[in-house]
Amino acid sequence: MEKLTVDTDLCDGCLDCVHTCEGLYESSRISIHSIGENYYPIVCQHCDDAPCKTICPTDAMDVTGVNKEKCIACGFCVMVCPFGAVEIQNKSANKCDLCKLSEDGPGCVKACSKRAIYIADPEIIKKEKQNAFLNKLAGVKTGENRNKSGSFINLITSSVRTAKVLNKKE
Repeated sequence: MEKLTVDTDLCDGCLDCVHTCEGLYESSRISIHSIGENYYPIVCQHCDDAPCKTICPTDAMDVTGVNKEKCIACGFCVMVCPFGAVEIQNKSANKCDLCKLSEDGPGCVKACSKRAIYIADPEIIKKEKQNAFLNKLAGVKTGENRNKSGSFINLITSSVRTAKVLNKKE
C-alpha cells in the first residue's frame, strides 16, 4: 500500500499542506511539528495491522479511513494510535485517508511547493535502498560516488572479479 511520505530535509514548515487539508475536510488530518530547525509530520501511516482498526468497537475504523456513520467517537482509536494521527472532531474520528474521494490524489501533495510531501510505495523504496547498498558493497560507483576512490567494503565476489578483469582489458 502506498504511504504519504515527507522528506524532512525539504519541509520548511510553511503549513500549506495543513491549510489545504483543512480546506478539504473539517480539520487538518496532517500536522507539522518543529524540533529545532527541522519539521516533522504527524499523519496516519495506514498500518497493515492497524491498532485503531483492531480496537474499534463498531468497525468504523479501516486502514484507509473512517466510516463516520458507524463511528461513535469513543476515542479508543486516538488512545492506541502509535503516531498520534487520529483525532476526534465533530463526534467522529478523523485520520488521513489519502484523499481517497479525490480523483486528483492527496491535496497536501499538490499544495507542497517544496515537493517535500509525496506518495511512495514502501516496497519500491526498499528495493532502491537495497540496490544502493549492494552497489556500495560491490564497489560499483554511481552518481556522486563515481569520483571517490575505494569502496565502502571491497567485497570480492565472482561478479566483481569479472568486472575488474573486463575493466583491465579496456
